[in-house]
Amino acid sequence: MKMRAAVLRQMGLPAPYALSRPVQVEEVQLDAPGAGEVLLKIRVAGLCHSDLSVINGDRPRVMPLALGHESSGEVVEVGAGVKDLRVGDHVVTVFVPSCGGCGPCMSGRPALCEPGAQANTQGLLLGGGRRLHTEGGELNHHLGVSCFAEYAVVSSRSCVKVAEGLSHREAALFGCAVLTGAGAVIHRARLKAGDSIAIVGLGGVGLSALLAAVVAGARRVVAVEPDERKRTLALSLGATRAIDPRAVKDKAQLLAAAEGPVDVGYDTAGVLAAFESAHALTRRGGMTITSGLPHPQTTFALPISQLVGEEREIRGSYLGSGVPAVDIPRYIDLYRAGRLPVDRLLGEAFTLDQVNEGFDHLASGAGLRDCIVMD
Repeated sequence: MKMRAAVLRQMGLPAPYALSRPVQVEEVQLDAPGAGEVLLKIRVAGLCHSDLSVINGDRPRVMPLALGHESSGEVVEVGAGVKDLRVGDHVVTVFVPSCGGCGPCMSGRPALCEPGAQANTQGLLLGGGRRLHTEGGELNHHLGVSCFAEYAVVSSRSCVKVAEGLSHREAALFGCAVLTGAGAVIHRARLKAGDSIAIVGLGGVGLSALLAAVVAGARRVVAVEPDERKRTLALSLGATRAIDPRAVKDKAQLLAAAEGPVDVGYDTAGVLAAFESAHALTRRGGMTITSGLPHPQTTFALPISQLVGEEREIRGSYLGSGVPAVDIPRYIDLYRAGRLPVDRLLGEAFTLDQVNEGFDHLASGAGLRDCIVMD
């Protein structure tokens, strides 16, 4: 079938993207779903830094690439062997497909699925091959999804079915922003009632982490974010302190503004300075977590003796460190019960033709969880 999709053919073009136009909306050919795959009508796709990091070259991917990984849509066709999804089902997409049979999948860590990681790196679907074409040749899939498009063919293992009644704008949040941020707090940090946490960076992931920390019963939630609007929102959502990192000169001032170190420091921004702040805010014996994805050459120097003498932990968290098929319905239930108000995180809506302008807004740091609405 013919459809329109947002295609990136060259990384590293300069901002503003409204002028350089790195992402072009093209007419592409989409093949029918193969065995184990489904055809989705995309309704809403979230704008995420993981996409922006490909556009600016921080996270190199194979080119040309059909962008997008966080979305909500409807199943319109199922391939052979698909038993758990039917035409008409509402789903959210997950950016690491889980094969279910490799070591990490069988040990409850689908974010580390080995075939899924290999397929994502190569721009393939989980079952192999590509389903997107133009006159110039095949297009690579982004994280097995490529949802900045009118339709997408994805592995059924890239989908989680959700109950109808949730708007597509709300549902899309759960495939990446909520899954990543809330999951890091719940699964990786294992935050307990009475613990303290500092969250550095208040995009969709950071604000989702903040909501999860409040649900978990954190006694102190410190939000670190340069944008004043986001700091104000964080306080209204349950943060106990909101710090502008530009207003502090050193570690001592940062700790004073936070009213002391915390049990968990969590970096969501994906830049070295944010991770350094999260680590500086972490107490002796505490844990620093990051789910940010800076350039692969970005490093952090740490005296090994500090790890020993202070019994510190440093952890990464990917895909929320949980099981999406289990976690997403649970997070949606918390939302519907009024305990995880992720609708407060909804940002600006753009059309597919405004995709470059959407990424400019994301790069400015002023937006919440912006999205592309397909219809």
